[in-house]
This record gives sequence, C-alpha cells and structure tokens, in this order.
Amino acid sequence: MRSITAFLTIALFASCCFAWSGKEHVQLTRLAAMRLITICALLLALAMPGGAAAERLHGIAMHGRPALDAGFAHFLSVNPAAPRGGRLNLGVQGTFDSLNPFTIKGAVVQGVREYVFESLLARSPDEPFTLYGLIAETVEVPADRGSITFHLRQQARFSDGQPITADDVVASLALLKEKGLPYHRSYYRKVVEANVLDRHTVRFVFDTTGDRELPLIMGLMPVLPRHRYTLETFDRSTLEPPIGSGPYVVASVDPGRAITYRRNPDHWARSLNVMQGRFNFDEVRYEYFRDGNALFEAFKAGDIDVRAEDDPGRWAQGYHIPAVDDGRIVMREFPSGLPAGMSAMVFNTRKPVFADVRVRRALTLAFDFSWVNRNLYHSLYKRTESLFQRSHLASTGRPADATERALLAPFPDAVPGDILEGRLHFPDSREGSNRDNLKQAFELLKASGWTLGPDRIARNAKGESLDVEILFFESGFERIITPYVETLKKVGVNATARRVDPAQYENRTK
Repeated sequence: MRSITAFLTIALFASCCFAWSGKEHVQLTRLAAMRLITICALLLALAMPGGAAAERLHGIAMHGRPALDAGFAHFLSVNPAAPRGGRLNLGVQGTFDSLNPFTIKGAVVQGVREYVFESLLARSPDEPFTLYGLIAETVEVPADRGSITFHLRQQARFSDGQPITADDVVASLALLKEKGLPYHRSYYRKVVEANVLDRHTVRFVFDTTGDRELPLIMGLMPVLPRHRYTLETFDRSTLEPPIGSGPYVVASVDPGRAITYRRNPDHWARSLNVMQGRFNFDEVRYEYFRDGNALFEAFKAGDIDVRAEDDPGRWAQGYHIPAVDDGRIVMREFPSGLPAGMSAMVFNTRKPVFADVRVRRALTLAFDFSWVNRNLYHSLYKRTESLFQRSHLASTGRPADATERALLAPFPDAVPGDILEGRLHFPDSREGSNRDNLKQAFELLKASGWTLGPDRIARNAKGESLDVEILFFESGFERIITPYVETLKKVGVNATARRVDPAQYENRTK
C-alpha cells in the first residue's frame, strides 16, 4: 500500500513540475494534472477493498451503533470517583509456571492478560458486544465489514516507555497468527492483508467468508511490543515479567505460589474515559492454593479479601464463624442481570464412545440432579438447560422465531424439533427415585448397540466395554461424581472418576 501511494505521489509531482516549467503549457498541463489526480483517486479506491469511504467512529458494535456517544465521560457501571490505593488479595486454586498468556504451553498465571496487556479497543461492560477506543482512538468499518482501519493514539506507550505504532500491531498479528492460542490462529488466519498506512494507522482486510464479527475480534487483539517478542521464542512458557501497555506491571513473582501486580503510575491511558473508575488498587496479589478447602480457610483467616462463593452447601452452612458474626466478613447475595454460568460435565465428543447421541442421552438420564440438589445443595440450585440460561438467547421455553427458522431452513436435520419448539428440558426424577430415567437410559444403550454381559458391563458387537472416565480437579466435585459413577454402573457403564491436580487437568483438557 505504501509503494502504490508513493508511486502515485511521485508521478503527480513529476507531472506538475514538468507542466509548470513552461508558461505556454499552463492550461494543458493543469488539465493533465487534474486528470492524473482523478486517476490516482480511482486507483486508490480500487486498491482498497470496499472502496467506499467508511465513517470514522469512536467505537463499534456487533449490531447497530454503540450506546455511548463520542466523548462520554465513563462507563455507566463504574464509579468515576472511586478511591484509589491499597492492595487487593485474591485466592486461586491451582498453580502456575508461566507468565505467557498467549501459548498453550504451561499453566498461565491469573491476571496477566487483563492487567498487563491491552487491546486496540476496550470492551464495554454495559453492552452485549460493543467496543470503544483504547489504543486505537477511532476506527473505520465499511458496510460490508470486509475490513477495518484503526487510527492509533499517538500518546499510546508500552510500560517501558516505547511508543505503540502500527508496526507493533502488524507484528502482534503475525505472532498470534503463527504461534498464538488455537482460537487466535483460527480467527486471525481470516486476515488476508495487514497494511501499515502510516505510523499510527493500520488496516486489516478480511477473507470472503463474510464473518461480521471479525472487526470486533480484531479490536480485542492484544498489542505486543515488537522490540520484545520474536517468532522464535514467542510460544515458550516463561516466568520473565512481560512488557505490555496495561494499567499494571508485574511487581513480584513467587513461582507456583503468588504473583503481585503494581499499578503503573505512568500508565499512558489513565485519563481515558474507558479507564475512569477502573483499576483502582495500587496492588493486586493472587495467592495460589492446591486445595479448595485450604483456600476457604485462608479466606476465613483474613488472608484473602474477596470470595465469590459457588457452593450453595457452604453458603448455607459454612459461614457460621466469628468473622461473620463480628462483621469482619460481610456476606451479600444479589441477583445477576447476566446470563447464568454453568457447572457441568462435558462430553469429549472426539472419543468414539460418545459419537452416538443416544449414548450421550443415556448418560444424561442417569444423572439425578434432583437428588444432588436436595442432598448436597439444600435445594438452592436450579437446573441449567442452556449455554445462554437467563437470557433471551436461551432456547428453553422459547420457540424459534421466523428469522431463526429461515436461517435453519437449508439445514432441516441440524436442530431437533423439540428444541425449535422450545420444549426440550433436561430429565428430572421423581422425589427420591431415578428409576424411570434409568430404564430409559438402559433402553437407549441397548438400541445403540450396547448389551449387558455376564459381568453386568455393557459391551458392543466387538466385545468392547463402555468405558467412561470422568476427570476433575476440585475436591468439591467428588461428592457429585462418586454417586453418579455408582449409578452409571447400574446400566452397565464402566465408569471411573479420576481426580488430578489443576495443572494436569489443564493439560488434559488442552
């Protein structure tokens, strides 16, 4: 792109010098110059896919326009006058051996991506999928979303004082595209051109797949200092403190046990609207614990400042302690307006044993949620039936509308009818008995080719047993999985439960 622009500029300059060197040719050469300018403009338009000029915006949204106008003071969910200072102590179960969040190698420490590295744009916590200017002050996106142009802030700096330039952005793309995490490589390979238009302007051109989310995905791409990272060493796990442009720097590292981030007083973006009311602690420390119970004891002792309790049983009975009675620990329960999270067992469908949906359905029927909820969680849980539970995107209880049906029309077998009608629900058991569901599970396994042998283990026509390993690392799940394993054995499933440490679990899931 630079070479095309340079050639056209030189051609225009040479023509004008030639034309204006003799008075007798003034009228003719002015006309020639105007024609050349027109040709240049046409060539530049042809050189840029989606050549129509795009509006320069302070933010972009997946649908429509950002809710906040240019020049907004702060995000609506923050307190811009929040006090600053102090240290926040947080607890994590597990361990770590790497400060590189961009590779699958090693167990990555908590917080490094969020506190040390910044993206071109900042995600709004108040809108479903909307981004506002951070490293990039403004963006240009054509109507077809076939490209995006970022205009970087000239004051943007890495923590070592080096300026952030368009060359850093292009180098970051090359590193992540070649050696980044799998989802980085998957998305960034759709970028077919990365053009440095000038020192603070970069333009990405996308392939023809028509992925309308790509401009936002590129806006969330972390920007790395090209003077620090090389292609040869980028994918190595390391405990060397990284250099980024975020609000914090790594202050200290105790390998496998703790990390402390210190707020950078010279953070280049501290006065931006997207930063107001955020990142208020002078220090944030993550301390690691091998066991969930040890982590809970550290919280009760005051070593950990904040804890999000995800165990209803512990919430109901585990906080009858002096620290709560005298006010040192404050308990708050509040409704969330966000889609629900999920605690679930997930089938590894790469394994042939789970290829048949009837087998997966049988194993689902064998799980007695009602018993678990009643006996282990004081009936405080509700069954999650969608990845988008508690939002209008959930299919449960909501028939597909005309637009959804039209989109799915070319794929008539992709979505079962009970899901389209909003009638699909996870199986429930009668009070104190899961017998009916187990009968259904047994018949499904039989229909899918698994029959009980003399040893009461289901086998297929090849004589292979129906083996299922349930992998977990947190001790609290053992009381859920152990009775489930015993239930599965009743229908012939040779199930085992294996508890591993968090590092092994992460490696196995990867």
